[in-house]
Amino acid sequence: MEQVKGLSKRYDFLAARPVWEAGTETEMNRSLVFSAAIGGKGALTLHIAGHARYQIFVNNTFFAAGPARAGHGYFRAEEYDLGDRLTDGVNTVAILVAGYNANSFYLTDQPSFLCAELLRDGSVLFATGTDREFTAAAYDERVRKVQRYSFQRPFTEAYLLQTGGIDAVAAKGGRVTLSPTGPKRFIVRHSPYCANREVSAKRIVSEGTAVPAKGKHFHDRSIDEISEALKGFPRDELTLCATDEVYALARTATPCDESAENRTIPAGRSAVYDMGVNTTGCIRLRLQADAGAVIYAVFNERLPEEGCPDPGRDSCANVIKWTLTESGEYDLLSFEPYTYKFIQIIALQADIAVKSVSQFRETYPESGLADRKTMPDEELQEIYDAAAETFIQNATDVFMDCPSRERGGWLCDSYFTSRVERELTGKALVDHDFLENFLLPDRFIGIPDGMLPMCYPSDHYDGCFIHNWAMWYVLQLREYRDFTGDDELIAAAKERVYKLLRFTERYENTDGLLADLDGWIFVEWSEANDYVRDVNYPTNMLYALFLDAVADLYGDAALSDKADRLRQTIREKAFDGEFFIDNALKDGKGGFVNTANRTETCQYYAFFSGTATKDRYPALWETLLKDFGPGRETTGKYPDIPKSNAFIGNYLRLQLLFSDGQYDKLVQEIRAFFLPMARATGTLWENMTDYASCNHGFASHVAWWLNKIY
Repeated sequence: MEQVKGLSKRYDFLAARPVWEAGTETEMNRSLVFSAAIGGKGALTLHIAGHARYQIFVNNTFFAAGPARAGHGYFRAEEYDLGDRLTDGVNTVAILVAGYNANSFYLTDQPSFLCAELLRDGSVLFATGTDREFTAAAYDERVRKVQRYSFQRPFTEAYLLQTGGIDAVAAKGGRVTLSPTGPKRFIVRHSPYCANREVSAKRIVSEGTAVPAKGKHFHDRSIDEISEALKGFPRDELTLCATDEVYALARTATPCDESAENRTIPAGRSAVYDMGVNTTGCIRLRLQADAGAVIYAVFNERLPEEGCPDPGRDSCANVIKWTLTESGEYDLLSFEPYTYKFIQIIALQADIAVKSVSQFRETYPESGLADRKTMPDEELQEIYDAAAETFIQNATDVFMDCPSRERGGWLCDSYFTSRVERELTGKALVDHDFLENFLLPDRFIGIPDGMLPMCYPSDHYDGCFIHNWAMWYVLQLREYRDFTGDDELIAAAKERVYKLLRFTERYENTDGLLADLDGWIFVEWSEANDYVRDVNYPTNMLYALFLDAVADLYGDAALSDKADRLRQTIREKAFDGEFFIDNALKDGKGGFVNTANRTETCQYYAFFSGTATKDRYPALWETLLKDFGPGRETTGKYPDIPKSNAFIGNYLRLQLLFSDGQYDKLVQEIRAFFLPMARATGTLWENMTDYASCNHGFASHVAWWLNKIY
């Protein structure tokens, strides 16, 4: 195999060629089933690549899902050993593939295809695009014209199902004509294959009614603002809108504590199941029902006070609908992974006998966490375990911000999560593929040439980008180099890094400060982000750190000197004698005048970036240590200084405590910040409250600190 751009090895299939149903390669939300029959036991290997997502079944039973994501124009191939799933007689292998052809933060908007081959003892038994073709059928059981799951993710799921599972679809479904697609560039996957361990719901925690009532529409940009910039089906074209259907039900919930196994849910009633912890994967329901039964699964990370999961929480369509067309036994499985602690099963039109509610978890393999440690007490163990749980759910093939609303490979978030991979696994495999993905395309569509996407692989047709986040890419790249010594990837990144540098330099004013940045200037989710125009000092502090990283990676001493000058300029202009000021505004005469805006987060940026040190600013350092951090709202100190939120102010604060060796205080604040989260969901959150994602990848960095200390 030859290398691609000096990075991943090119992957060559033995015989298979990429194919798709003729004429539908760019059709939105089109699904196909590819199947093959193989006689008897023995070795059997599947080589596979595709877009956008696929599930693999062996003998009608879920086996794995993929693929690992790659940058535009490249696709990661995977290899699976299916031999231990085979039995005597005829075995079936089925591959369910969805082509979304919609832009998202989660997947690239590229034409659909599958390239797959089955091998036994080195001989190709089946291969797409050859005379040993798989049988291909339309998966019309999945309703095409449905709403997006969220602004950041493509389509939700609704089904008209027959009994017999995926094999029945393959046997009875309408055959399609396959045709070759354009050539694809395949590369290998370095990230470990996801664990697909099945976990069962722990208990039923409430039961209640679900009867028709006057409902409300789910109003969200993901359904109301469909356009060329946000691809999907407009509301008036939808076959159904599952969120509206659930909102049109009057649901009640009476608390109970009952077994999650073998429960009959009569028509017009529901049951809420507790998974025990917030977890991510494909939803599985095993049940028996009569033809005509309608089933909704509504899921949330937190349970509202009224006891029923909200189908529209966090601006997501947290609902799947199944309509059963035949009487009999069903093994229902969602196609996409979802994140939830609570899941409500609603039965309409007919009773359903639910044998089990479970999930195939889609995570980094737990066996790969070789360097996990035991904490000295129960509270810290709860926090540590929640951090590790958060990591494995957000580090599948790329580092994700959250496994729920977005599943996006966000920069800056990834800097913190990549540290956890190196610390807990002793490896940087996901880190490699994550960083490499940004190097694969010639350029990125929809954003200025020279800029990096704020999250990737993805497509942002609205032109949105975050200049700050692109700088974090280089900080992450430096730490990757320091850990792995992978000079090859660093060399491959040089052109892109310097292109980013040249793009950034355009915004320097006469003082050398970045001013009037385009795009979304993002400091953190707090009032600090209200003060980002025209000269934002936290952004310039980060810029100095970025210049240092480029200088270190490529031996560019001039950039190191420039970083030192920039820090001195910030000290002279932004420090008011007590605190660093957040921003300066244009004075109308070609200059800038400081505002009075001062935030807690700005001070953390100053120390994290090396602009401030405790030797230079001892009084400010003492103020941060003693008067800021968790609990400040109860002391009433500095009410005019807006508080930090979790990301990234509080994390910068904790890192500063760690770097200064303030371990006792660090552990004390970790308890204050994160114990309530760990006990509520078993994962760590995007914010200090639960109003958004309760499972965010950067938050796993808590395990990095605890692992280092203990």
